[in-house]
Amino acid sequence: MKHKISRRDFLKLMGIVPLSAIEHRILPSPLLDSSKKLQNVIIIVFDAFSAYNISLYGYQRETTPNLARLAERAIVYSNHHSGGNFTTPGTSSLLTGTLPWTHRAFSYNAGVADIFFDKNIFSAFQDYYSLSYTHNPWVTTILKQFKKHIDEYVKRNRLFLKNGFLIPTLFEEDEDIAIVSWQRAMQIKDDGYAYSLFLAHLYENYDRQLDGKFKRLKRRFPRGIPALSADSYFLLETAIDWYSEKVNLFPQPFFTYLHFLPPHDPYNPSREFFGRFSDDSWIPEPKPIDKLQFFVEEKFNDALKHRMKYDEFILYVDKEFGRLFDYLDTSGILDNTWVILTSDHGEMFDRGVVGHQTPLLYEPLINIPLMIFEPGRKTRLDIHTPTSAIDILPTLLHVTGQQPVDWTEGMVLPPFSNSYPDESRSIFSIEARTNAKYDPLEVATISMIKENYKLLYFYGYEELNSQERIELYDIVADPDEMNDLSFSKRETTSNMLNEIKQKLAEKNKPYL
Repeated sequence: MKHKISRRDFLKLMGIVPLSAIEHRILPSPLLDSSKKLQNVIIIVFDAFSAYNISLYGYQRETTPNLARLAERAIVYSNHHSGGNFTTPGTSSLLTGTLPWTHRAFSYNAGVADIFFDKNIFSAFQDYYSLSYTHNPWVTTILKQFKKHIDEYVKRNRLFLKNGFLIPTLFEEDEDIAIVSWQRAMQIKDDGYAYSLFLAHLYENYDRQLDGKFKRLKRRFPRGIPALSADSYFLLETAIDWYSEKVNLFPQPFFTYLHFLPPHDPYNPSREFFGRFSDDSWIPEPKPIDKLQFFVEEKFNDALKHRMKYDEFILYVDKEFGRLFDYLDTSGILDNTWVILTSDHGEMFDRGVVGHQTPLLYEPLINIPLMIFEPGRKTRLDIHTPTSAIDILPTLLHVTGQQPVDWTEGMVLPPFSNSYPDESRSIFSIEARTNAKYDPLEVATISMIKENYKLLYFYGYEELNSQERIELYDIVADPDEMNDLSFSKRETTSNMLNEIKQKLAEKNKPYL
C-alpha cells in the first residue's frame, strides 16, 4: 500500500513527533529538499497603536527608542493606513486582505462574512505550520472563524495571570454577556451591594488570596496591572517570554500571528515608564470639539492626561518589542524569517474623543505603523507612498514565493513591486459599526486617500440630520487636518467623492 502525506499534515506531525521517528517511505521527497527552504513569517500587532504618537514617525515625545534603533535595518512605511477605526474591521482587513465593505465585519465583536472562513491569511499559508495568539476577545472572535486553518490556536487565558475566575474557562463562547453578568453578581459595589452576596463574598475571598501573590507585581504597575474586564490580568512580557521559548521548537516554515493588547487602554505602563512625560512642557495644538464625537467629550486637560498615559504605555510596548526582536536576532531566527510590526487601528486625543470609538476617521485614528524586517537586510528604507493594511497579505505571499490569491483587494507593497507608486490608486478606511453584516451601508464614514489628498465622507448620521458632510485635506501640507479644502478645491473634491459613491454602489449592490 502506498502512503501519502500532505505538506501541511507533515508539518503538523513534525510538531509532535521527532523526524527520526517517521518512516522515510511515507514522506514525499520535496519535503526533505533543503534547497527549497521556505522563509518563515511573524506578524506582530500591537492594538490601538497610532503612528501619530510614535517618535520614529516624528512625534514630539520620544516614545519609541527601540523602534528607532531597529528601523536602521527595516523598511519603514510612514503613510500606512488601517481598514477601520477599531479592532473588528481593522483586524479583519489585515487577515483577509479586503476592506470592511467586502469582509463585512462592521460592528463590535462581529465576525467576517462566511466566504472568508476559507479565504484568509492562514489558508493562504496552508503549507506553513501556523500559530495564533491574542489578548483581545474581539480578535478571538475572528480567529475562531479561521480556526481550521490554524495548526496551533492558543486560547487567550493561556497567558493570563489570573484567569478571570470562571468566565474565560466556562463561558468562552458567551464572554461578553458573561462579563456583564459577572459584574452584577460578583462584584461588590462601594455601598456594599451586589446582586448575589453569597457569590460575591465567595469570589472576594478567592480574590484576596490571589492578591497576596500579586503584591510585588502591583508595585511594578502603579496604575494597576494590565487587564481586561473581569479580572483577567496579563503582562506583555509574559507573552514575549512564552513566544521566545516556543519559536525555536516550531517546524519550519512557520507562520505566526501575535496580536497583543497594549498600548490599548487602560494605559498601565510599568513603573519604569510611569510619569515619564509628566513634567514635559509640550502641549499639542488644540482642535475644536466635533459634533460627531459621540462617546467622550472631556476637558482639554483630561485629554492631555490620557495622551500622556498612552505615550508612557507606548514606551512599555517599545521595550518589549525590542527585547523580542533582539532575541530573534541573536538566536538566528531572523536569518530566515520575515517580521512584520503593525497595528489594527490608532487612537485619538482631540476633537472631543479619547480612544477610537468614533466615526471621525482622522489620521491619528487610521494612520498606523508598518515596519517590515526582511531577512538579511542591514539598511533602512523609508516608503512614503500611501499603503493599506490589505496590502500585507499579498505582499507576504509574494516575498515568500507563494501563489497569489484571487480574493485580496490589496497590492504588493514597494519595494517588492514595480507597480508602486500607482497614482490612480485610492486608499480607503471605513467606519460602519451600526450597519448589519448583510445590509447595504446606510450610515458610514469613508476615508479616501489619493496621493497627498484625503477626502472624508460622512453620511446617514442623525447628528447631521442625515445630510452628507464632506471634508478635503492635504495631509502632506496639513497633517493635523485643520484646513478643509473642500470649497477651494471643488474639482478634486468632486472627483474623489464620485469615486467613493461609485465604490459604495458597487459594494452595496449585492445586498440591496
